[in-house]
Amino acid sequence: MPDFKYIVVGAGMMGAAAARHLSAQTDGVALIGPDEPADRKTHTGVFSSHYDEARITRGFDGDPVWAELAQRSIRRYTEIEAKSGIRFFTEAGCLFTGNGKGLAGDYVSRALSSAGRLGLGVETIGSDRLVGRFAMFSLPADHNGYFEARNAGHVNPRALVKAQCTVAAAQGARLVRETAAHIRDTSKGVEVSTREGAVHTAEKVIVAAGGFTNMADLLPSPVDMAAAGRTIAFFELDDARQALFGTMPSTIVLAETEDDIVYILPPVHYPDGKVYLKIGGESEKGRLETLAEAIDWFHSDGTPGEVEFLKKRALSLMPELAGCPVTSGSCVASITRSGYPYIGYTQSSNIAVLTGGNFVSAKSSDEIGRLGAVLLLDGQLTENDFAAEMSPVFI
Repeated sequence: MPDFKYIVVGAGMMGAAAARHLSAQTDGVALIGPDEPADRKTHTGVFSSHYDEARITRGFDGDPVWAELAQRSIRRYTEIEAKSGIRFFTEAGCLFTGNGKGLAGDYVSRALSSAGRLGLGVETIGSDRLVGRFAMFSLPADHNGYFEARNAGHVNPRALVKAQCTVAAAQGARLVRETAAHIRDTSKGVEVSTREGAVHTAEKVIVAAGGFTNMADLLPSPVDMAAAGRTIAFFELDDARQALFGTMPSTIVLAETEDDIVYILPPVHYPDGKVYLKIGGESEKGRLETLAEAIDWFHSDGTPGEVEFLKKRALSLMPELAGCPVTSGSCVASITRSGYPYIGYTQSSNIAVLTGGNFVSAKSSDEIGRLGAVLLLDGQLTENDFAAEMSPVFI
């Protein structure tokens, strides 16, 4: 007899959410995944991109599926915080700004359509009023704004994962701090062998290993997904600048081409005791194909050229940042062929996959995890749960 009914492999944002939703409806749930490494620079195992303090959350989105996934998740933030006793959501609001040309214009028109359908409170702010409304920015004169004040801002991904795991454990899920190395379907159940030498068995397994999904022997066939490196820059703020930027919302500055888009997080306290304003972009390093390549990337501080681009963009948009100490970091985006998460069964009817954040999933991770739980419990997703959009592609 297997050790568990269901094993979720990967204790990141999607996996932890799946374990919470599963354990709310059944017993026999295990969540297998390592904790955050004590020393990122010397760690030789897998990583997760949730090792950070802030991710933008908002319902305003140019894609109707992602807009719906976000809304379903955001509605549950209060419940998760209450059940776990862990606060992770800051309602700072979210500002989109751009000149309406090219890619930016297309995105905004689609996002406004979704906002109307979902009943989001999005205020359109003309260029003549934008400067006075958000004085911390020095935006181009032709930029308009689209501001979502309620149920938007940022989440602390570390705290959100901790909250999900806390609730899952309280509901009876077993948290196993090991790293899955091999998964195979046998006549006695699905075996999950870990780097630590243990073997855990379950009736069904769902793999939520993010960018590392294809970097171990976890699935019968790899998913068609690219793990791509992204660079982020941090501006350390002194007391005066903390006051100056203290009321800023989470912000996305749209552009005519994807590589020029940047996102900005307002001042956030980090574990080192300092307060940072973070900026990142859409430009990416080449594909990370192997575990060794991914580890090297996570050990790095990003791409120097991208750091310089982000610094230049930040100073053009926020001149008061001049003179701030700047550091940088690396994370990984998991980009699927469909542009949506992969949630479905593999060639084995007992091994499913739950992956593909596409660099926008932190805010929506609770709903994505719920869909993973639905897949295991019901055997399939329905049209209301985006069955077609979430269908995995294998190579």
